[in-house]
Amino acid sequence: MHDGGGPSTRPEEHSEGAAAAQGSGLRGRRAARETLEDDKMTEYIVRFLVGGAVVSAFAMLGDLLRPKSFAGLFAAAPSVALATLGIAVHQHGAHYATLQAQAMLAGSIALAVYSVVVCQILVRARLRALPATLLSLVVWLIVAFGVLTLAGGQT
Repeated sequence: MHDGGGPSTRPEEHSEGAAAAQGSGLRGRRAARETLEDDKMTEYIVRFLVGGAVVSAFAMLGDLLRPKSFAGLFAAAPSVALATLGIAVHQHGAHYATLQAQAMLAGSIALAVYSVVVCQILVRARLRALPATLLSLVVWLIVAFGVLTLAGGQT
């Protein structure tokens, strides 16, 4: 508190000083938010460029293989996974990227099992595509979380 012997040097004891102190705090938070938004935009641009370059490289690799239907397989999942892992290592470190890689592997194993189950349901049970895929999603979830649990990943 002020003792009344002279002008106060603490800004919060004057209404103008309190507003100025609060205003500078708001400016600091606004600047921090703008910096965060700029960082996010930079991350999106890097993801776009790296992802596009890796997708193009895998598409060219797939174009060399026979049959040509492999081109789509090689262009999509592996390239996006590699770009994502590269960014994860850069931003969060190797341990975080390891967890992401485990989740990707669990998801890919579950997708393979899911695909087999869908095919079996379509051929043997003669269900239509929508019910077969919806029923098989349960299998995908069980396999994905089971593999993650067995691998020691976080679920």
